[in-house]
Amino acid sequence: MKKIHLLTLCLIVIVSCKESKQLKRNIIVNYPETPQKPVVDEYFGTKVTDNYRWLEDDRSPETEQWVKQENKVTFDYLSKIPYREQLKKRLSELWNYAKVGTPFIEGDYTYFYKNNGLQNQYVLYRKDKNGKDEVFLDPNTFSKDGTISLGAVRFSKDGNLVAYSISEGGSDWRKIIIMDVKSKERVGDTLTDVKFSGISWKGNSGFYYSSYDKPKGSQLSAKTDQHKLYYHKLGTKQKEDAVIFGATPEEKNRYVGGHVTEDDRYLVISASTSTSGNKLFIKDLTQPNSKLVTIIDNYDSDTYVVDNKNEQLYLVTNLGAPNKKVVTVNASNPVPQNWKDFIPETKNVLNVSKGAGYFFAKYMIDAVSKVLQYNSDGKFIREIKLPGIGTANGFGGKKDAKELYFSFTNYNTPSSSYKLNPKDGTYQEYWKPAISFNSSNYESKQIFYTSKDGTKVPMIITYKKGLQLNGKNPTILYGYGGFNISLTPSFSIGNAVWMEQGGVYAVPNIRGGGEYGRKWHDAGTKMKKQNVFDDFIAAAQYLIDKKYTSSDYLAIRGGSNGGLLVGATMTQRPDLMKVALPAVGVLDMLRYHTFTAGAGWKYDYGTAEDSKEMFEYLKKYSPVHNVKKIAYPATLITTADHDDRVVPAHSFKFAAELQSKQQGANPVLIRIESNAGHGAGTPVAKTIQQYADMFGFTLYNMGYDELPNSLNKK
Repeated sequence: MKKIHLLTLCLIVIVSCKESKQLKRNIIVNYPETPQKPVVDEYFGTKVTDNYRWLEDDRSPETEQWVKQENKVTFDYLSKIPYREQLKKRLSELWNYAKVGTPFIEGDYTYFYKNNGLQNQYVLYRKDKNGKDEVFLDPNTFSKDGTISLGAVRFSKDGNLVAYSISEGGSDWRKIIIMDVKSKERVGDTLTDVKFSGISWKGNSGFYYSSYDKPKGSQLSAKTDQHKLYYHKLGTKQKEDAVIFGATPEEKNRYVGGHVTEDDRYLVISASTSTSGNKLFIKDLTQPNSKLVTIIDNYDSDTYVVDNKNEQLYLVTNLGAPNKKVVTVNASNPVPQNWKDFIPETKNVLNVSKGAGYFFAKYMIDAVSKVLQYNSDGKFIREIKLPGIGTANGFGGKKDAKELYFSFTNYNTPSSSYKLNPKDGTYQEYWKPAISFNSSNYESKQIFYTSKDGTKVPMIITYKKGLQLNGKNPTILYGYGGFNISLTPSFSIGNAVWMEQGGVYAVPNIRGGGEYGRKWHDAGTKMKKQNVFDDFIAAAQYLIDKKYTSSDYLAIRGGSNGGLLVGATMTQRPDLMKVALPAVGVLDMLRYHTFTAGAGWKYDYGTAEDSKEMFEYLKKYSPVHNVKKIAYPATLITTADHDDRVVPAHSFKFAAELQSKQQGANPVLIRIESNAGHGAGTPVAKTIQQYADMFGFTLYNMGYDELPNSLNKK
């Protein structure tokens, strides 16, 4: 057993500032023995040893025992943090307010989601024409511990039937249940083994959905490679469902989706081999036995149908327009040569919603929202002046809608919703949360810093007003940097508690994300991935240089691709931070593509099988392969046993490497959640405990021995 004693040595006058802040502790960490069972792979003549390949087997008794032992060590450690329960209590208090989603009309009812405060899952309510509310679907009744969550909910065209999906234990595999809206009785077959799927009704007789061929081996980790679009006709068995697209074995698509246009005229099919780029097809549902018509026959762009008006299609695309634009084309010959600009590309990234016969162009300007309204002829109508500087979502609805809804939030303002009159652009507050958090006591500041290669990168820093720039503020630097995903300002109850206690929360919009369009995304992919890590490191250095914090008080945090970001940053610059918090991370870059749908991430990462140069590049930054016998920051790795998006083996192997090689006094722990997945649908009770553990671990290892609001230290 390897032991780490967290003891403070009280040194004399010559003690450094870093040492003088340490506290007297005596927490002993006894890491479990993790046997090394070498497996050697060869890539382009280079042999690579994997000592912990056995941890990839999520069904083995050995792995199960290892998980239990690691969790015991971790939770024993966390239980000794003196203010862990205080954090949990405050998180629960702040979390406990009613949250209401924006309403939508289906058939004779108006539906809305609501959580009374601490319910594990949101409840779907409905209101009849007389204004009477009732519970329609309550996923909190699906399981005792709240680990079965509600996914997609889609209504038939007349609103009399609903198909909804559920996830068990956080898995991406879903079931689809069909129900009569009036009686709430189940109808027909329950569909099983559905994954990465929408639900789109064709009239009232059936719907389209997607899934993979059942993998061989573990359903939670085995590779899934052939995605298919199916049609389920009501009253028939799932085994009779017709494959609409994806049955051709010579052309595998890892992501296939289909949706029916609002007028029931066209089926739109998108097919992708990776998370970026798609082929696009339409099928005329009004003509029996109609053929698929190709819109895009390659994977060089991201293009989708946002609406149609009879035969005229409205497409959103980044083909020849890295920041996206809207084009129109006739469905009879919809190839790119016939496209006409409808909303041209601008210097800002575009996202589009449609409702009430209008189009709403939602632009990101340095990660902040601006919304412009257009009519169906492409004429500019007005700018929707938002309630503040932040993120606006919504503005969608059916063509005959009389009113639309949108939400607004930023890092220090809880999300509120608004009812918009699309005719004149006026709106009124629809719902505002009654939360015991005073937003006016906090402020956000956007700055631009310079990365290693001279690129200017924006970052939003949020904190309590009156913050002293003395280098001693506990700070969380959060990042993602991948898959064209944009980090825009949004409120988090967990982050509110962090800032309430004097913490700084900083989010840089690093390359690999979508904040500045396709060029910004591509600048953080494949053999440019190091740009992402350099941007993040430069953000940390800015916070230190400007004395928001220092290395003694800095924690870096990220999940999924952001977990890779944290893993790569801490292995490249372990001196930069005091605490590292990689969550559900992609950490073995040589083997990520061999698990579940991981091969679909190739656009961002490349694979070790592509070329010698790609293999060497991946190996150079892969966190699992770059752990050395040196001192690493205090590390709390988090993952979950039902994560079939980024399988927990990534985190298992990284933890084993760190624990075997850690040379400093900082603990390296792994927290493995049970009956949970990649994050979506996690019960509120589990989420609160996760935050309490993460914040407790972070502050304790920064040297705090008590948790008053002011975070005074002894």
